[in-house]
Amino acid sequence: DVQLVESGGGSVGAGGSLRLSCVASESAYRSGCMGWYREAPGQAREGIASIDSDGSTTYIDSVKDRFTISRDNTKNTLYLQMNSPKPEDTAMYYCAAVVQLACSSLRVDLVRYWGQGTQVTV
Repeated sequence: DVQLVESGGGSVGAGGSLRLSCVASESAYRSGCMGWYREAPGQAREGIASIDSDGSTTYIDSVKDRFTISRDNTKNTLYLQMNSPKPEDTAMYYCAAVVQLACSSLRVDLVRYWGQGTQVTV
């Protein structure tokens, strides 16, 4: 059974910090590449960060140097550390298992499995 369960969302002041977590089932986690995506009201869902099985990471420019994606392979858990969030970061955030070969692309259509999402409001 594939499961991705996010937690850690909520309201945060601009300039504060928040850490999102995503616990994945083994079947989802072993796809190798994991990512964070977000969808703001009235906007298309977008990929913001991904991490491959070797630890290599990719970020979109708007979150680079503020957000950090990481993973704990002993716990099948993905994290997103959000520092200095801005109002424009307000969105529903989704954890995803991504097609391995497309890890750095952050393409929404190459996501294999989605979590249910967690709301972040700045």
